[in-house]
Amino acid sequence: MNTRSIKLITAAMALASWLVTITPASAQSATEAQSAASLAVVVEFLANTAPDKVEAAAMRLAAPDATYVSLNFDNPELRKIMPWTGTNKGPKAFSSLFLQVSNYWKIEDFTITTKIASGEDVAIFGKFTYRSVAVGHLFTSPFSIHAKVQDGKMTYFQFMEDTYASASSFRQSGSWTVKTSKDALPFKVGAN
Repeated sequence: MNTRSIKLITAAMALASWLVTITPASAQSATEAQSAASLAVVVEFLANTAPDKVEAAAMRLAAPDATYVSLNFDNPELRKIMPWTGTNKGPKAFSSLFLQVSNYWKIEDFTITTKIASGEDVAIFGKFTYRSVAVGHLFTSPFSIHAKVQDGKMTYFQFMEDTYASASSFRQSGSWTVKTSKDALPFKVGAN
């Protein structure tokens, strides 16, 4: 490497260093603004999931081709218990889910504990307590949400919870015999 190459590399490194020191503030403020806007969209949707509000909120806040992933990507057996589970598309996926949930459970508590946003990505964590309408079983579950927001509309929304507890809230009778590993003895779960 000759002296001229070393001087060019040194100058390029100095310029890069200078750009890093002056651009983060403007880039950071744009990212912060996008993060705040994304978080506001998701929080507004969650605040409007009551049966009399959710359809209008979904039409206003979900993109026409938005993806809603509820509890799993596709599980036909779980879908028999909770028909909204799996991957669904469009604002109707958002509203029909919450309308069905209100027919299955009475919401005793829904608490958001943490909200994080980074650009278009939003993560929300918390816990809820539901009581099944049909059999009256009460359960509490943690939940997590990962959403993506573009141009003021949710384009992706994934909701996760303790599906064992939520599905078990409908149990009237029965149990499973489970064997968890080669060395473990079988045992029963869910016995009433």
